[in-house]
Amino acid sequence: MSGVPMKPSGCRGTVHALHAVVATLLFSLALMAPAIAQAATDTAADQPVISTRKIFMMLFLMLGPLKILVPFVNMTKGSDATFRRRLATRAILLSAAALVVAGSLGRSFIENFNISVPVLALTGGVILFLVALQTVLQQTSGAPRLPQGEPQQGLHLAFSPLAFPTIVTPYGIAAVIVFAALLQDYEAKLMLGGAVLLILVLDWLAMLFADAVLKWAGPALLLFAVVLGVTQIALGLQVIMHSLAMIGVFVERVN
Repeated sequence: MSGVPMKPSGCRGTVHALHAVVATLLFSLALMAPAIAQAATDTAADQPVISTRKIFMMLFLMLGPLKILVPFVNMTKGSDATFRRRLATRAILLSAAALVVAGSLGRSFIENFNISVPVLALTGGVILFLVALQTVLQQTSGAPRLPQGEPQQGLHLAFSPLAFPTIVTPYGIAAVIVFAALLQDYEAKLMLGGAVLLILVLDWLAMLFADAVLKWAGPALLLFAVVLGVTQIALGLQVIMHSLAMIGVFVERVN
């Protein structure tokens, strides 16, 4: 009789976990929706087309949880919840530290070379376009897997391959560097830091509940990744075209 009440408790725990994930995903979608709507209107010729809300969209694709779920489940298969939580927390802390250092150093290097704002915006557009195109084209290539000889447990996995390059990708670091240099306003820089922090929190929650998310929302997340990727391909092209117009390659037509 003592074992009977444990099942409802476990069910309630799963329900609460799913509620937390759904609420977090809805919150991120609420932040990203204005960026999609604004993408067609922010085309003023005297300023970069990359707004802070668009930057959130870009970073969500490059640093967000959609690409983390399957690798995290593979490397924690058979482990308990305590190990998964410790591994996820350590990986997020390492990722945050790496992004802060890379953003600060990269911004300093770019400023020393006096790279113009239109060129920085063009760089951001090229990065976004290539990453979004790669994401869309690789949807049918299968889930990434750990090497055959890789151990399945151990906190050393938090550094590699989890933090690097699964969470903090090379192109994600490049994007943070470009955006940190592109945003001159102090408030905009705070918004960039807040966007990166929110995405890392989403990554952490996604890893904590990775099994439940893949079980209940796997196909929906795959569809969402494709839609988001196509949207960002178009946004990347828009940024490239607008940046070229700012440089003076051609005169941009406003419809």
